[in-house]
Amino acid sequence: MESFVCASRKWTSKHARRNQSDRVHRHRSMMLELQGIPVSPGVAIGPALVLDADGYRIPRCIVPAADVEDEFARLHTAVDLVSAHLEHSRLETTANAGRSTGDIFAAQLQMLHDPRLHSELQRRIGEDRQSAAFAVSGVLHNYASALRRLDNPLLADRAQDVLDIERQLLMQLGAVTRQPLSDLSEPVIVLSHMLTPSETANLDRRFVKGFCTETGGPGGHTAIVAKGLEIPAVVGIGDFLHQIAGSNCVIVDGDRGKLIVDPEDDVLDHYRERAEYRRSLAVRLAELSQLPAETTDGVRIQLNANIEFPHETTACLDRGADGIGLYRTEFLYLSSDDEPSEEDHYQAYSEVVQKMDGRPVVIRTLDLGADKMGRGNMAHRENNPFLGLRSIRLSLRNLDVFRPQLRAVLRAAVHGDVRVMFPLITTINELRQARMLLNVVAEDLQESGLPYRSDLPVGMMVEVPAAVMMLEHFATEVDFFSIGTNDLAQYTLAVDRSNEYVADLYQSSDPAVLRLIQHSIDVAAKSQTPVSVCGEMSSNPGRALLLLGMGVRNLSVPPSALPRVKKVIRNVSIEQCEAIAERVMKLEAARDVDLYLLDRLADLAPELVMQ
Repeated sequence: MESFVCASRKWTSKHARRNQSDRVHRHRSMMLELQGIPVSPGVAIGPALVLDADGYRIPRCIVPAADVEDEFARLHTAVDLVSAHLEHSRLETTANAGRSTGDIFAAQLQMLHDPRLHSELQRRIGEDRQSAAFAVSGVLHNYASALRRLDNPLLADRAQDVLDIERQLLMQLGAVTRQPLSDLSEPVIVLSHMLTPSETANLDRRFVKGFCTETGGPGGHTAIVAKGLEIPAVVGIGDFLHQIAGSNCVIVDGDRGKLIVDPEDDVLDHYRERAEYRRSLAVRLAELSQLPAETTDGVRIQLNANIEFPHETTACLDRGADGIGLYRTEFLYLSSDDEPSEEDHYQAYSEVVQKMDGRPVVIRTLDLGADKMGRGNMAHRENNPFLGLRSIRLSLRNLDVFRPQLRAVLRAAVHGDVRVMFPLITTINELRQARMLLNVVAEDLQESGLPYRSDLPVGMMVEVPAAVMMLEHFATEVDFFSIGTNDLAQYTLAVDRSNEYVADLYQSSDPAVLRLIQHSIDVAAKSQTPVSVCGEMSSNPGRALLLLGMGVRNLSVPPSALPRVKKVIRNVSIEQCEAIAERVMKLEAARDVDLYLLDRLADLAPELVMQ
């Protein structure tokens, strides 16, 4: 077919050129390097499992020589069935919408029966012993990729037609599945247009060694879950799936936000060395697990952990966490199709509290938007969900969901040191409504005769600039504050923290955000209200130094970050941290702040700065 021949010629002449895009770098050896947003640290190396935008798996399979003829037969049957379907669509569309519209399917039929296509498929199946599905996936993805690189936009648009043919053939071959991540049997790197938080939460960590997505930002729930699961992850790469076939060896660099496809030998060796360095560093840092998070001048820092799932408590204890500073309960909602019952909440909370064995556990109530609920009366589409019905606003509007959660918290509190915290508090009235409902629930439990505690401390997240400005008044209403730097940065800088297009603006080290944090710390000190920082900012060792210098004595970080943060705490004095904070507060841009903090970290804890 002319378009395939044209595409192949241009591809042959252009494939060795360097792509000048700021997101893509292609080496002469055809190694492909893409830049995204690092959201979960670590290095992962393995074969790619590519999911298209609809969640189909592009299979990878080599067949025995004895099965080659069977694969040819399966391919021919699939081609015949797809051909019949396309011809039916052509005739029906022509009758209903005219010949010009029906010609869309005529063009697809041309592609399907193109001799060059069949020659390449026969070579892959006959000589390379690829399965029919694997051959179809590889060949048609290569054609689509070549078409998309053409200067002619009309030909480039035909790539979608090619991928449509691929999908239809794969369906006829029985190779695609709507649940591609549920039947893994070998280690893979997942490459997808996007992964929802619930899909991420259900990844099988035995086989999924890392993932990369086209969309997403550093503060989204998918990023948070990935960090909680300790799966190296990069998001917000942009349109890249069409450039990758399922057989590729890929590297996920979750530290620097890179995806490397078909790495050259020296690059592969470099990343293997880095992976080994991380493993050896983890062994050395593990020796600190039972030592206190104490500075060189004897100041004890409370170092807690953020968790999403009860099973994470094991990692928290193994790494010496002083407690749970943030238990994100929304993943009870995201990891199941059914709304969690009071008993579901109670069992999950009780498991965590009992495992922590007297250590404090801060349970945050539901922190999701109506756009994420996807069920019942709580599910709504909103034009701007981050400024809409979410978090405490959603809970106060849906008491039939909020009350069971609060009942479960009070019941679980009999098993240990439990504290409850309300998210996204903006006004005094919201806080008072939530506290009043907590009291009402306690009265209900008393009447029911179920064991419970009602004297647990009540706190609020500080993550809205309006709350920061009114913090002196909130201090008289709560027992503790917890600064959520993720949302505080989002609302201060007017940046959607899950949007890759403005990810460069989403910086918790921005001077404006730092000033709000400093004001919050000062108000907490003046009112003698305990304050912690539980946002992702605190998990960065350099930024942790800054927070100590600003006056924070309680940090809560993902379990994976506990060893590194404890290491940096034990390497510095408060005087050194205060000098860092004094210098930082004079800087004018987030980039200047981060470069300075990286420089100081290299001086104070050089082994944490990987080359």
